[in-house]
Amino acid sequence: MKAAVLREVGKPLSIEEIQIDNPRSHEVLVRTAACGVCHSDLHFIEGLYKAPKPVVLGHESAGVVEKVGSEVRYVKPGDHVITCLSVFCGHCEFCTTGQPYNCENPETAREADQPPRLSQPGGHMHQFYSLSAFAEQMLIHEHALVKIRKDMPFDRAALIGCAVTTGFGAVIHTAGVEVGSTIAVIGCGGVGLSAINGAAIAGAGRIIAVDVLGSKLNLAKHFGATDVINAADTDPVEAVKALTGGGVPYSFEALGRKETSEQAFRMLRTGGVATIIGMVPQGQMMEIEAADLLYEKKLQGSNMGSNHFRVDMPRFVEFYLDGKLKLDEMISRRIRLEAINEAFEEMKRGEVARSVIAFDH
Repeated sequence: MKAAVLREVGKPLSIEEIQIDNPRSHEVLVRTAACGVCHSDLHFIEGLYKAPKPVVLGHESAGVVEKVGSEVRYVKPGDHVITCLSVFCGHCEFCTTGQPYNCENPETAREADQPPRLSQPGGHMHQFYSLSAFAEQMLIHEHALVKIRKDMPFDRAALIGCAVTTGFGAVIHTAGVEVGSTIAVIGCGGVGLSAINGAAIAGAGRIIAVDVLGSKLNLAKHFGATDVINAADTDPVEAVKALTGGGVPYSFEALGRKETSEQAFRMLRTGGVATIIGMVPQGQMMEIEAADLLYEKKLQGSNMGSNHFRVDMPRFVEFYLDGKLKLDEMISRRIRLEAINEAFEEMKRGEVARSVIAFDH
């Protein structure tokens, strides 16, 4: 099968032929139908996060079940599924205390003495986040997918696999935004737009979108933003405080940058909570004013929107089909796998919300 392989940090992905094994007892072979090009993948290409190489990247995907292992009962060949990197074992301390998104899942990977799921003649090929979705097929644990209804378009379903679950989930699960609340979202890419859309669905009263591109701010209005701030023209912290009379109870950072993460904390009112959704590069340290802690301001992270994806994702599908979740507008381009490096270049220039790879089979 064809796959996009990262062999060296800072270099383009190479389109290569690789081998994929047959499913073992709790594994599922999925034919990839669509995969979003996510900024998290770019972090690994640029070396801001580390992964063993060579590796097939990609994690925001949807497809069709082709084969199942002997113990799999949840899905069968022909089922439509969304994948999720929050693969869970189901019985560790995290899973049994309601935090399956924090599962360390050692049992969901293959043992060292077993043949790898992905390979090439004479060499091992690493799997990315137990998925490796920049490929025509995926071989994954049964706890890394959720079954969905068949009338859901694959390209939009793929976005639910990461961007929607991460942004929407951070609002309703991690932060627990109440009906009528005021929030600010920094960054209006796929994750930020999902946070804005999710906040609107959840009943937030005022949603302030912050970005440096007017085109993305216009899109944010369509997704539910009531106010927009162009950070290229003004200090976003001071602008948010002026709009709200002192700051917001909830802020969300969806870019993964030190500066904007600190801004998210500084724009809080007393007792406010800043949730960092974006992947700030490994090794970077954030700085906050210590005295702000006396006013019970809080800074927290969010792991994939603190999701329970087997429950959340089918609900997001229903929101889309009911016209509430705006996925059509999030897709900037549909591309072939061979155009993946061009999609990452566009992402670095800030030109797109989401490019989606559509696989032809």
